[in-house]
Amino acid sequence: MLQLSLNFLQRQMERLAPSAPPNRGDQPLAWKHGITVHVVRRPKARRYLLSFQADGSARLVIPRRGTEAEALRFLERSEDWLLRRLAKWRDKAKAREPWQQGSRFLYRGEEVALSVEPQGDGVLLRFAEQVIPLPQALPDYRSTVYARLRRIAERELKTRTHELAKRHNVAISRVTVRAQRSRWGSCSRRGAISLNWRLIQTPPFVVDYLIVHELMHRREMNHSKRYWKHVADTFPAYREAEAWLKSNKIDLREDCPERAT
Repeated sequence: MLQLSLNFLQRQMERLAPSAPPNRGDQPLAWKHGITVHVVRRPKARRYLLSFQADGSARLVIPRRGTEAEALRFLERSEDWLLRRLAKWRDKAKAREPWQQGSRFLYRGEEVALSVEPQGDGVLLRFAEQVIPLPQALPDYRSTVYARLRRIAERELKTRTHELAKRHNVAISRVTVRAQRSRWGSCSRRGAISLNWRLIQTPPFVVDYLIVHELMHRREMNHSKRYWKHVADTFPAYREAEAWLKSNKIDLREDCPERAT
């Protein structure tokens, strides 16, 4: 009798206690615009989260006490955001296609086409004034072209930086050219200038601006009004250079965006 009473009491307490939504795991949802949305419940999540995945799908997280109805309303409100991410993803997917005959890319601010010409057992790659002989054909010439662009950048950017530093009476310690993932260049407090090799893909006046941008940090290690006055006095066309960079975006890194509510 005692055991029966205890069981009854336990069942009543369990019935009255607030219950968490069941964790249904990953639920693929065929949403609009061909986007697959993976709906997941996460007990530790405090809010609804929507992220765009590397494979072109989306991931919608429902918090502990969230509802599927509210999650779908959040998804609908985020439609424009998702479409922007989808467009960028498609552009990047196209950019990842193998480089072959006719592939186009920026070089010194101009769009050039890659030419692949058979030569004996190998091939000749041509773009602009550049000629690259290869002993054999490859399925993708991107890395070969990038290697050539980087060699050109290492030679030319170092020389140009020293020229501009001397012209504007700026003391620097050294210049390096690297594959920076998030910025065009940097300047250390000791006067070490580092530049992104992809600068070779921009016009000469943009190259000069970005070098001057870093050189002026030898006068002001910040982006204050006083710093920008140094830039404007040294390179009056800096706004035009910034406009070119904005309208001719060159990807320096992959991003992993997320939206929350």
